[in-house]
Amino acid sequence: MMFWYGIDLRWAYADLLPSIYRQTTCKHSAYDILHDALVRFALSNNASRQENPHAYLRTITQHLVVDGFKQRSRFVSVFDANSNHTETNNGIEDLQNLDSIPSAEHLLDIKQRLQIVQSIMDKLPAKCKQVFWLYRIESMPQDEIATVMNISKNMVQRHMMRAMLDFMEARDLIS
Repeated sequence: MMFWYGIDLRWAYADLLPSIYRQTTCKHSAYDILHDALVRFALSNNASRQENPHAYLRTITQHLVVDGFKQRSRFVSVFDANSNHTETNNGIEDLQNLDSIPSAEHLLDIKQRLQIVQSIMDKLPAKCKQVFWLYRIESMPQDEIATVMNISKNMVQRHMMRAMLDFMEARDLIS
């Protein structure tokens, strides 16, 4: 078994990923949601994370799926009723074509990348980490972050620059 922060990565890719895909009907969105959920899981301080990690990760993915639906509902589809665009069995064929369970090497690679991201986050100063989290993970606007943290918008931008520079320096390790 390949465990990372108490999560069986084989379970995440064999069970959770297809579940996400059935809800999104897009392979790329499903992968994005799973990877975002794994990052949020790793960075969470919630006690539920240790008590029942799989349930907690599943909850995070459900929130991300709902958020995605809400965000997409604000946009009009470029395909209309007269379009040649057709769904294939509501995406069932794509599910069968979904890459099978990733190899142990691929899971190990993902685990190592996530650990690098976590170590970078752990080394950031507390306020810098909080600004980065609110902006990049919670998608909070910079002016709202400044208000919540009682700092200037300029300081929010400086903290973001610091975090991004740290991640850019480690880019070679991550990719």
